[in-house]
Amino acid sequence: MTFQLKDSGRRRHSPKAASAQARGTRGLGALCILATLACLSGLAATYFFFVRTTTGQFIDESALVEAVAIHGPAGKAATEFLDWLPTISLVVAAVVVLFVTVIRRRWASAGIALAACVGANVATQVLKELLPARPFRGVETLELNSLPSGHTTLAASAAAAVFLMASPRWRPFAGFVGGSFAIVSGVSTLVNQWHRPSDVVAAFLLVGAFVIPAGWLIIRKGSAWNVWDGFGSHWASSRWWLGLPVLIGLASAAVAVYSLAKIAPGPGQEGSTTNYFWAGISLIVIAGYLATVAATSLFAFGARRRVPAGR
Repeated sequence: MTFQLKDSGRRRHSPKAASAQARGTRGLGALCILATLACLSGLAATYFFFVRTTTGQFIDESALVEAVAIHGPAGKAATEFLDWLPTISLVVAAVVVLFVTVIRRRWASAGIALAACVGANVATQVLKELLPARPFRGVETLELNSLPSGHTTLAASAAAAVFLMASPRWRPFAGFVGGSFAIVSGVSTLVNQWHRPSDVVAAFLLVGAFVIPAGWLIIRKGSAWNVWDGFGSHWASSRWWLGLPVLIGLASAAVAVYSLAKIAPGPGQEGSTTNYFWAGISLIVIAGYLATVAATSLFAFGARRRVPAGR
């Protein structure tokens, strides 16, 4: 019996298992590089289309102008939320990250997550200063550059820090809640006329460009605790936390198509309404939840599966 227990223990840590784990890490590294490049490319494309082209400027500015139509009670609530947003983001992220770090002793991972959060916010302010002012393309708009949204970056990066520090089985739930918080933050900046939809989308992409490499480092450095039993093994790792944002994203896409179809050239075309505003809201929701699902899926793939006892 003693011999069998020792033998099973050796099999659990066999060179074959170690080789499979190494291949998995390399595979995650390649996916993280592609995902980071996709974020940077998306950021560049968002800037070019919505800032440098007439069509993009018109769509973006129309959504901002039409926010006036619902700025009553919604605007007041958005203003109060935005006033509290920096405090809420920093306090929640600090409490969760500090709690996990102290209890679980994940010091290196906490440092990486914090560096990614700070880096994303610093990069946002640098881009605001370095990117050229909005050129005149026949659209009446403020010339100053407001891309990316600083409030959205703060909310998204704080949510991302919590996501990265969470154990794999908690990440699907943390991703959905954090993604929803970032989306609400972005929508509030549009309702309050602080930012255009493209500013919010750019913030999501910028945070992704910092969070993805940080997540790869955390999985490499914290391979001992980045282990789970897969989706469905715990309520926080239910596939519903992936399915729900997909459903909301599809519903938002339907709203965007309907809104833009009503103002498309042709019979039945409407004049100035709130259609651009709702299309802008839909764009923020789609981008936010797409990033949520992608990040959750990516790091679910990267986490090791727990080996059952006796194997």
